[in-house]
Amino acid sequence: MCKADEGGSILNVQSKNFSEHVISGVFVLRYAKGARGERELIALFSEKGFSVIRAAGSGVNSLSPDMLVFRKGVQYAFECKAWDSGSLGIEREKFKALKEWEENTGITTFIAWRISRVGWKFIYLSELEENPKSYTVTLTKALAIDRSLDRLL
Repeated sequence: MCKADEGGSILNVQSKNFSEHVISGVFVLRYAKGARGERELIALFSEKGFSVIRAAGSGVNSLSPDMLVFRKGVQYAFECKAWDSGSLGIEREKFKALKEWEENTGITTFIAWRISRVGWKFIYLSELEENPKSYTVTLTKALAIDRSLDRLL
């Protein structure tokens, strides 16, 4: 027997691994929201005349950023996040991979954070704060930095 949880995820309530289905449902919803955010950002940069590449395995692999954009000598890489939270965290391993990628390619790499009712904010990797388990930026800091799409153009 299946039923929907409060978030609309379909759960198999006869499963012995009920918690796994809940976790999987949350992951699928978060992945779908992230993929929608990436497609939105692709469209925004395309409209501004950039050539855009979405990385294979975006949202799954941690070897490269989610998206690359290029236009007449301007090049950026983005790790895209669409989280509704008071802060955004990047796992230490992912952060390290992004820093190594940025150093190897010479392409400026940002965390692109889609904030509900605000829009996209772009944070340099160096602007994240190191914590024991992750690198983070608070919503307050992201809003104070106030680096929007127009500032990247």
